[in-house]
Amino acid sequence: MTGFFAEYYLWLKAVHIISIVVWMAGLLYLPRLFAAHTQVEAGSEADGKFVALESKLFSSILNPGAIVVFALGILLIIVTGAGSPGSGAWMHAKILLALLLGGVHGMMSKQRKTFAKGENEKSECFFKTFGWVPAVLMILIVWLVVLKPF
Repeated sequence: MTGFFAEYYLWLKAVHIISIVVWMAGLLYLPRLFAAHTQVEAGSEADGKFVALESKLFSSILNPGAIVVFALGILLIIVTGAGSPGSGAWMHAKILLALLLGGVHGMMSKQRKTFAKGENEKSECFFKTFGWVPAVLMILIVWLVVLKPF
């Protein structure tokens, strides 16, 4: 690990972790917000407030957090050589799970747009259950990073 980025490795890693916390806050909160949103009538004043809140959550927390997480994650992989032959397969599993989290992010983005159009057909129970998906993925990623089991 040499060069400019290697000199700032710990700073990059710290900002990566902070960005993960920010992104996960949004991924864990949004399904609960969607669950509450199912309880209001489409087109109502409350619906408009939920749509605005969900949009702000995406533009100020979820999207910036995800962008920084992936940008710094890629940079850290390049700087450290993690995932290269002989470094263990845990990084490949972590990348797969992070991409799945990105897919969850995309699904939530699509759902936000569905609510904004007044076309939601999913139930409160669906969103409360779906809210566990990012939590489980996060737990698995932390387990991989800390224990590096393979």
